[in-house]
Amino acid sequence: MKKMLLIGLFAAALLMASCGKQDGGSSKAALKDGTYSALFNTDGSMFHVNEAHHGRGVLTVKDGKMVIHISLPSKNTVNLFLGSAEDAQKAGAALLQPTTDTVTYEDGTQEEVNGFDVPVPYLDKEFDCALVGTKGKWYDHKVSVSDPQPMVADGTYTAEVKLEGGSGKASVTSPAVITAANGVLTAEIEWSSSHYEYMTIGETRYDPVNTEGNSTFRIPVTLDADIKVSALTNAMSEPHLIDYTLHFDGASLKAK
Repeated sequence: MKKMLLIGLFAAALLMASCGKQDGGSSKAALKDGTYSALFNTDGSMFHVNEAHHGRGVLTVKDGKMVIHISLPSKNTVNLFLGSAEDAQKAGAALLQPTTDTVTYEDGTQEEVNGFDVPVPYLDKEFDCALVGTKGKWYDHKVSVSDPQPMVADGTYTAEVKLEGGSGKASVTSPAVITAANGVLTAEIEWSSSHYEYMTIGETRYDPVNTEGNSTFRIPVTLDADIKVSALTNAMSEPHLIDYTLHFDGASLKAK
């Protein structure tokens, strides 16, 4: 009888461990208290982080609770609500109030937009976040927060960068200059050639920031991660879009 009981308990333990592995919650361990840069992912083209921040917000963790501050593209979103649009319109609903944020675009221009502090129940899993615009209509959205990276203080830095891909003939200047602003790291990529017309990361295109000398671009980057990019070169008989991988060494990051 005791042997059967022990076998039953062992089987139950295995089942619980298996269920734990299949849990749909966060795939990352709990974050330590601190400030991080994190991606704020949404399901809509009209609801997203301002382009100046490249999809990222500032995630604050304190006493096990997480809140992400995001800056939106404009002031057209009046309130957010952590839940459904239906619940947002009920009496006593706790609506998230906007802040006034100033964003700086790559061309140096600035704009005031609405920002929000959004409570984050967990990482890497969608949750409901409704919004209401200036016309008073509520919309349902699914959002998630992912890729938390320790915040780097605003400033200018250098970091070693490694380039892989292509024919092996091209190179980029290392260390590269990196600018940190509002949780976003932007690197200056200088190629060993003047023949690169543009770069892409995913569906986003980046044009050169110079007109003379080797082709130079400014792109958002993450330290200690493989960043897949493509670059169009006109050095051949016909233009070719070539795939590369950039890797910035976080241990080499130094204030400039």
